[in-house]
Amino acid sequence: MATRGSRSEKVKRIFQQFDNNRDGGLNRDEMAALVVAVNPRVKFSDEQINAILDEVFRTYGEFIDGERGLTYDGLLRTYDDGAGDVDRDFDALGLELNPDETKGASIVSEASSSSIADERVTESQRKQRTTAWAVSPHHDIVFDDTWKLVDELDILLKRLKSKQAKDGKFKNDNFDAYSDAGWSRELGPSAELSEKRVYWEESGPDYAIFVKELGALRSRADGARSREEAFDGQMAIGRVLYEHQLFKEALISFKRSCELQPTDVRPHFRAGNCLYVLGKCKEAKDEFLLALESAEAGGNQWGYLLPQIYVNLGIALEGEGMVLSACEYYREAAILCPTHFRALKLLGSALFGVGEYRAAAKALEESIFMKPDYADAHCDLASALHALGEDERAIEVFQKAIDLNPGHIDALYNLGGLYMDLGRFQRASEMYTRVLAVWPNHWRAQLNKAVSLLGAGETEEAKKALKEALKMTNRVELHDAIYHMKQLQKKKKVKSNGGANGEGAFVVVEPSKFKTVGEKTTLRQDLGNAIQIRAFQRITRLSRCDVDLLKKEMSETDVPVSYSGGGVPQKSIRKPNLEEILRRLLRFLKPETFQGAVKAINERILSVLDEAGSSRVDLGMFYAVLAPICNGHPDKRKRIAFDALLWQPVNEGSSQIRKADAVRYIKLLRAIYVPSHGISEMLEVHGETDSSMVSFSEFLAMFDDPDWGFGIMSTLLKLETGDRNRHGRQVCSVCRYPVIGSRFKEVKSRFSLCNQCYSEGKVPPSFKQDEYKFKEYGSEDKCICFTFQSHKAP
Repeated sequence: MATRGSRSEKVKRIFQQFDNNRDGGLNRDEMAALVVAVNPRVKFSDEQINAILDEVFRTYGEFIDGERGLTYDGLLRTYDDGAGDVDRDFDALGLELNPDETKGASIVSEASSSSIADERVTESQRKQRTTAWAVSPHHDIVFDDTWKLVDELDILLKRLKSKQAKDGKFKNDNFDAYSDAGWSRELGPSAELSEKRVYWEESGPDYAIFVKELGALRSRADGARSREEAFDGQMAIGRVLYEHQLFKEALISFKRSCELQPTDVRPHFRAGNCLYVLGKCKEAKDEFLLALESAEAGGNQWGYLLPQIYVNLGIALEGEGMVLSACEYYREAAILCPTHFRALKLLGSALFGVGEYRAAAKALEESIFMKPDYADAHCDLASALHALGEDERAIEVFQKAIDLNPGHIDALYNLGGLYMDLGRFQRASEMYTRVLAVWPNHWRAQLNKAVSLLGAGETEEAKKALKEALKMTNRVELHDAIYHMKQLQKKKKVKSNGGANGEGAFVVVEPSKFKTVGEKTTLRQDLGNAIQIRAFQRITRLSRCDVDLLKKEMSETDVPVSYSGGGVPQKSIRKPNLEEILRRLLRFLKPETFQGAVKAINERILSVLDEAGSSRVDLGMFYAVLAPICNGHPDKRKRIAFDALLWQPVNEGSSQIRKADAVRYIKLLRAIYVPSHGISEMLEVHGETDSSMVSFSEFLAMFDDPDWGFGIMSTLLKLETGDRNRHGRQVCSVCRYPVIGSRFKEVKSRFSLCNQCYSEGKVPPSFKQDEYKFKEYGSEDKCICFTFQSHKAP
């Protein structure tokens, strides 16, 4: 990593290279030449060049010197803001630094720890002694007395660090192995993430003395001659503390700065940074929103900060699980600063997080195009390609990330998972071994290593790896893995239908050969569809969301009426706003779990409702689609689905809904939850012109129709109520797991299947028959194949 000094020298050399008339500025022609030269692989049109120049000259208006153009300080600021990569551009231009140019920049003098700074210190000595950010042209220090505070705080910090290092309490951790968040830490020069995470011991007497002396410095800052000077002092103290990763203390100074000048962008931005690092994402988001409000109200004065505010606001939202909302801010950052490769990387990663893989890959490819050595972007691009089924290309991109950073844990771990998916177990094991070399206590890597070794046929090595994983954690996943290994060992002794290592100890029977005994025994295909809906309920946790909350949202949410492409009025809402509603409905979820729920809802529901790709969704239809799978009595779910359709502008104020809306709703339900039926049916929805109206009772008849409605809901309810039903010591004859839920017993051969194996048509290979007849048992002693009698399971 280049030092701040060498970095500024590189910018100076780039500036001099293109300042052809030596007037101390880069005019539009000179800037155009620079843009083209540092992007040799891009063929810009005149319109693109003009758009880029317009944005630069508008955003950095305070650095434009009349006809001369952008000053050196302005060019330096563009790089500080992440608009370009100094090292990449410098290398692309084939420039070199002379030794004499970097000599002065590499000097780092140690300040004396025996006394407070001498007031007679010269300016050059001061700049050598103070923290790195303060020597930059954009240190923002205005008052001379503030320099004294900075010097004295620097000495206090060195003293504390020396004492804690002596006692072995001061720790540095290398974070190079992890994917960075693309975080814009500071407004100016410190845009790069620190390579080291510092841990201070805060409980000892040395730290208490430091805090007391720090309090005295803060009091001096507050006692300045003017409010502006007090603000200057508190901001400088906060920045020094932030640079030394004393985030709690830095936050105190930034909060005080916010009180002194509430409309200034900088203290809100930096307070947000501190709060995020301290794990307080909501508070961080609030500070960034205040920074954004101030920046937008301040006109061009703060225009150059907007991309960074957008980026960090997006990151804070992701910390809350609000990934769709984060995407919006990353897009804004990329629009304002088209060369902001981090904003594009973050956008791609967030799109991947909500299941929009094609758009994610495009954003990540653009980021890599601007910064080819961006290992994190390569890693996430490979994950997106894997999700799109482009596995061989994904392997190449993962390998590129590892070539750029051989210890990149995310790339190694995810490549191991890809090899597992492809059945290349030996290669997967090698990747997990490399993860463990970097992070020895990574229990998931240890567990996956065991599973991959088992898949490779190395049973004894797999057992050793699993024992190592058990030493790291006692999580339930490990015990499930042990059970699974035992089952695989049993299967080895069973002759299979051609599977390796005893795998595939079953045959799959075509649906027509599966018969049911009694009218209440669930059909195989219906059970398969219901199991998928039940899995969706579990992923999204919508089965824990009371359906009455949908009614509450409808009554309390004021949504303006808009018009669809066909001119039909509807209460449509943008996806990020919809995400806020979902957060209220699923407020009991942790951020990471909520993010998974949004991804599933986006992939399964919003992708169908937003068929035009406008990022807008008919909110009434969305509520109606959610209602059947929320928690509550079945009749209430159907009533609220009907009410949601009534809530639409075309039906509002009436007790009936248009039949065309009811038909479209039913077909949407089937397309979303029973896709094997619904897609072809959805093609028939367009052009529905029936203007007749239907009452609630008529709607119920349409909804419950087993062939053309959503009759599968009865099977779903059976799964919901029978999830915890157990059958004593009965196990499934195929998967060997204890039967939970319904048990399906074949009446002739008397073997039993669990819900999953029955729905997939799996039977033991030793029972080959022309057809199979099944009875369904809800519990050990209760057959549910007839409504008027119950049978005891033999």
